[in-house]
Amino acid sequence: MNLYSRFVELIGRALEYLKGMALVLIIVIAVLGVVVGLKYYRHTQEDPQFCMSCHLMKEAFTQWYDGRHKSVICQKCHQLSILEQNQLLATFVISGNSKKFSQTHGREKPWISCKQCHMNESIQGSLTLNKSYGHAKHVFIQRIDCKTCHKDALHNFHPNGNACQECHQDKGVHGLGMEAFSCLKCHFFSEKTPSMVPKDRCIKCHPAIPQAGPMAELLCHQCHKPHGEIKPTPDTCLSECHRNETSVGQHGFHMKKGLNCIDCHKAHSWIVGKAAAKTLCSQCHSYKSPEQFVY
Repeated sequence: MNLYSRFVELIGRALEYLKGMALVLIIVIAVLGVVVGLKYYRHTQEDPQFCMSCHLMKEAFTQWYDGRHKSVICQKCHQLSILEQNQLLATFVISGNSKKFSQTHGREKPWISCKQCHMNESIQGSLTLNKSYGHAKHVFIQRIDCKTCHKDALHNFHPNGNACQECHQDKGVHGLGMEAFSCLKCHFFSEKTPSMVPKDRCIKCHPAIPQAGPMAELLCHQCHKPHGEIKPTPDTCLSECHRNETSVGQHGFHMKKGLNCIDCHKAHSWIVGKAAAKTLCSQCHSYKSPEQFVY
């Protein structure tokens, strides 16, 4: 074998060796690419610290960490698609200013994400929308967005009591001492009650109201109309519930004499017992047992 043939043979072996090495190198690069890509993806999609690399958001980050949503990572609500991420990265690399790229992950997409957690499951103690009368009416029936009623200042999602007036401009509150009340003082968006005005809300401010006796099972707002006539009149009693009372016993006779319901039946006690009758009835005539009144 001459020198030329040996040289060609060596070159062939070298090429075969380099092919093998190139294949191994390609495989190594591919594996490293997958590992690095996966770590990069997880860092950008699952690590809240990633957000800190672009934003001066220490205050927002702290409030998120101390709030009820700390078990929810930033990227769960502030979502960016792969295309948007690359566009944002390219804009930042080229111009050094990512603000030139129109972004929706800040104040638009988070509100869309609310329903993902609050629709069917109770997450971190939150209300389930489909079990809350108030949310069911406003979200499902009237199609009102979450951001319409909830505040959005630095992860503070408490309801905005002033937002109600945007839709309910005719619902002013009447009654001494209630003029400055916000709607949420009385209306309740809880899944614990089927009514937006649970009775115990009134009792918290009016503890002296009897919890037993006639009409104790009625809801307060069936008689007291907060957005209209807060103090019921005798006409209210007769038109709402007691339409036949004028034909029962001595009611009709006394009403013809100018008396009305409230003159004898005192609010929230209602029953005219023997002790009350002795001072009440004797103002107009001699005492008669209230038991005889219904005949």
